[in-house]
Amino acid sequence: MKDRRRDGSPDSRAQAKRFEGSAGFRRKRHVRERQACATLGRLANAESRHRRQLQLDALVLQVHRSVDHAVGRAGRPRRCPLRRHREHRSRVARDPAQPNLRQVHLLHSELFVELAAKGFRVNPDQLGENITTKGIDLLALPVGTELQVGEEARLRLTGLRNPCGQLDEFQAGLTAAVLDRSPEGKLIRKAGVMSVVLVGGVVRPGDQVRVELPAEPHGGLERV
Repeated sequence: MKDRRRDGSPDSRAQAKRFEGSAGFRRKRHVRERQACATLGRLANAESRHRRQLQLDALVLQVHRSVDHAVGRAGRPRRCPLRRHREHRSRVARDPAQPNLRQVHLLHSELFVELAAKGFRVNPDQLGENITTKGIDLLALPVGTELQVGEEARLRLTGLRNPCGQLDEFQAGLTAAVLDRSPEGKLIRKAGVMSVVLVGGVVRPGDQVRVELPAEPHGGLERV
């Protein structure tokens, strides 16, 4: 009578133990575990598809050769080699010993739509960028973000491009148009981001851009 209590009633713990050991209970538990795994798998696959879709929407719109980030000229889209030792001439002339954090200038093409609403007509390459992107909020990425551009080139974001007076020489008032203020009064620079080349390679219009965020905590992009 070990399965009964002192008062003669069945021992519920003993019954539960026998039930859990039964073949029917094991089958039901196995089914529940498989269903839970399948649900988690579907969620993981959906998230993975979403990430891949974001990456597929992030593209190189145009590529331009511009060692000194000249403003106001528009060239044809082309393939462009990115090299690790590209120098920014004005910065080198000012201080040859400072690290070169402005090897490649990237600009989001969505800015052109914003400028058009303000009455400015700006095309890719005319703000001096090396790479014009589509589908990436470059300004929102943290410092240290790495971009795999095409199959070969890999860049690391170092900071924001500081718009200069050359923009006003191209179109009057353009410098102010690429600046804004946050509700807290902080200056917002919209003229693209600067980066260094981690791995050199050829970049072509239409190349996919894959984003890899740095380890947390993230820091915002500042002027370089």
